[in-house]
Amino acid sequence: MALKLTRLVAPASFIAAILVLHVVPTIVCLANSTLQDSSKLDAWIAQNMKEYDEASRRTVSDNALLMALSSIKEKIIRVSKDGSGDFQTVTDAVNSIPSGNTERVIIWIGGGEYKEKVIIDKSRPFVTLYGEPDNMPIISYADTAKKYGTWNSATVAVMSANFMAVNIVFVNSAPKPDPSKSDGQAVALRISGDKSLSQLQDCYIEGTVDFIFGNGKSVYMNTAIKSVARSLGVITAQAVGGDTNSGFIFIHCNITGSGDMYLGRAWKETSRVVFAYTYMGPLINKTGWMRGALQKSVYYGEYQCTGPGSSSTGRKYSKILSDAEVKPFLSTTFIQGNEWLLPVPKL
Repeated sequence: MALKLTRLVAPASFIAAILVLHVVPTIVCLANSTLQDSSKLDAWIAQNMKEYDEASRRTVSDNALLMALSSIKEKIIRVSKDGSGDFQTVTDAVNSIPSGNTERVIIWIGGGEYKEKVIIDKSRPFVTLYGEPDNMPIISYADTAKKYGTWNSATVAVMSANFMAVNIVFVNSAPKPDPSKSDGQAVALRISGDKSLSQLQDCYIEGTVDFIFGNGKSVYMNTAIKSVARSLGVITAQAVGGDTNSGFIFIHCNITGSGDMYLGRAWKETSRVVFAYTYMGPLINKTGWMRGALQKSVYYGEYQCTGPGSSSTGRKYSKILSDAEVKPFLSTTFIQGNEWLLPVPKL
């Protein structure tokens, strides 16, 4: 990402450069559930999954989601570069889904690199991209803001509700941007569904400046975040916008890489970002957050983070949160997951 961001016209979250999504169990949002110990994450997930069907049917008000949950059989479309599947491109598979779809559709994608822009529009909800586990497919493209604007530079753009991606790599293969210019933004994934809520778990995210940005509401769990910046780098640029309850939450993540890295900077008038139980490597600037936060209304929080970059000495713009202050962010109730999350398919 270059240092200048374009204006958003709808709530969205963006990830620039590279995103790797591994197979993960869906986490159900129970009000009292927290993630205090990463070693207990699997047990926590199992406990929540046990109550998934009952909890979702009891609390979900979205009739379309209830219909998808109760579907007797999921539709599976297969994509393979060698022609052995139903389609040879992901785009053709997506376009085969009828507008107004009401059933869950799983697009199974074989290994290899698919050089294409994939757009899942609003009329096609309940789509899951499921990559071959032992040979994760790569969807790549090289658009930048210079040609199409930041919004349209995304390799994969999701505007539909109840989207999921598993075992897959999203890449924007454009060259690293020049930080001194304002047209080098290159987005790998844009999420702008009707709720603008997202959960990423067991992922790998790579980028340079503002490579996790937007005004959506996201939770990142057990995810590796790597800076490949040559000099200045910034992980987040979050804009609360009209929804005062939006923000980015990072739980049990691992930050490594190169450059003089900041955890975030304010975008627009307000911003909210929280890091909890996260390892911060030596690349993190001692101030943690960029100076622009001084002129903005921001909520930057840190809680029980570790590593050489986590020292509170020098932090001017963030707050070390108490147990009570961090509690609302340590459960996926932050993203109202019981209203839209579907279980990971078993293929």
